[in-house]
Amino acid sequence: MLLSILLIAAASYLLGSIPVGYVLVRLFRHEDIRSFGSGNIGATNVLRSGGKGLGAATFVLDMLKGCSAVWLGGLLASLLVPAMAHRDAQALAALAAVLGHIFPVWLRFKGGKGVATGFGVFLVSAPWAALAAISVFIVVLVLSRYVSLASILGAICFPIFAWFMVSGDRPPFFIAVQCIVALIIIVKHHQNIRRLFAGTESRFGAKKIA
Repeated sequence: MLLSILLIAAASYLLGSIPVGYVLVRLFRHEDIRSFGSGNIGATNVLRSGGKGLGAATFVLDMLKGCSAVWLGGLLASLLVPAMAHRDAQALAALAAVLGHIFPVWLRFKGGKGVATGFGVFLVSAPWAALAAISVFIVVLVLSRYVSLASILGAICFPIFAWFMVSGDRPPFFIAVQCIVALIIIVKHHQNIRRLFAGTESRFGAKKIA
């Protein structure tokens, strides 16, 4: 059983660790996205580096790899560990995929901040809560034009939405992972939080890259 659980975690981590933004910029612009702006491989930095289409593609593909990881985790659990609660398997896969995105082995464990991948993993395991959280993200982004603030508030709201919107069996591990992933995303924005309080954070669409 332990070997099967480790296999689920490893498969989900590897899916999550695919450095989409890095690969797309390398393929289409022959550049290293880590040399631009914040050095982040996520969709926001790809977009701010001048690649609008690549930025959108990065967000979608980062989201889809999160979805795929949770779907695969649930499938593997049903085949290899039928005694494991389905939502626990999904939670394990979700956590591993987000950690893979943030700490990809291929880039010396320096990846993105987990927003798009986090949305993807929960779009499968807690869809209504994930959609509610991304709605908060969109509203805050439109009103403030701060991607970081929108990401942080979306992450804060997600576990709250999940508590009220997820029906059926809710194992403790499933709930814990929702809070852990949200906390990880917030912590990864610690530099943005400092700049927000200092009033130096760049707004979406501004020429300055933060």
